Amino acid sequence: MALPPPPPDEKVELVERVAAFQGYFKVGRYFFRHSLFGGGRSPVISREVFERGHAAAVLPYDPRRDEVVLIRQFRAGAYVAGHHPWCWEAVAGIIEEGETPDMVVRREAIEEAGLKIGDSIPIHTLLLSPGAMSETCALFLGRVDAAAAGGVFGLESEGENILVKVVPFREARAMLDRGEI
Repeated sequence: MALPPPPPDEKVELVERVAAFQGYFKVGRYFFRHSLFGGGRSPVISREVFERGHAAAVLPYDPRRDEVVLIRQFRAGAYVAGHHPWCWEAVAGIIEEGETPDMVVRREAIEEAGLKIGDSIPIHTLLLSPGAMSETCALFLGRVDAAAAGGVFGLESEGENILVKVVPFREARAMLDRGEI
């Protein structure tokens, strides 16, 4: 998907990029100037950016049964933020070299939930936290047969222990409204 061109009066100049941290993830320290809405340019400012890569997520949905399949797993970020660290969520994964977002959601649905995605419908691609991260997430709705879904899945090599649960769509919507997803 091509991004629209920026307005001509919104410009940024990259002055320098330094690797602030390099491990499983990386953090870049960027120095830049940007145009100001009142005219002129900002002084050089510095920002650290978490550079994780890009992700794709799918909400597995069974239209015959009007059910969605959710997964639940331990999340360190939720724990550090003071939230309950086991989160109900959609199936998701990082886009690896040579993969499309659609390929990722199909691979992850098998790995994380033992599900085969039929039709996949792209919903939207969004920046997850544009003030601090470069990561985008391509969101999909994926048609599944949820009749036999459930159990515990995940890749042991990645430390995954993922509970899979089938939920009526109405209940999933209520969980979302209650902040449980």
